[in-house]
Amino acid sequence: MSANLKLGEGRSMGNPRIALPVDDDAGRAYASASPEEKRKIQFLLRLRLRELTTTPTRPLREVLEDVGAKAEARGLTPEILASLLRGR
Repeated sequence: MSANLKLGEGRSMGNPRIALPVDDDAGRAYASASPEEKRKIQFLLRLRLRELTTTPTRPLREVLEDVGAKAEARGLTPEILASLLRGR
């Protein structure tokens, strides 16, 4: 079962509200938080949401290619990778 975290509780009508599904522990922690702790949580989540929605993200393929190139430059070969994945 999951809970919903509502951002912007107690805010004026001009601020939109959103509900986010969260796990039970996060829902209980938020529900039991003091009003000041809730304001801090809301502030931090608003900042993070703004960051996630305004910062350009790199395509996954580009990230994977970058990681692969760095691993290869550090000496990782397909054979070593296969051995590591097999656990030997």
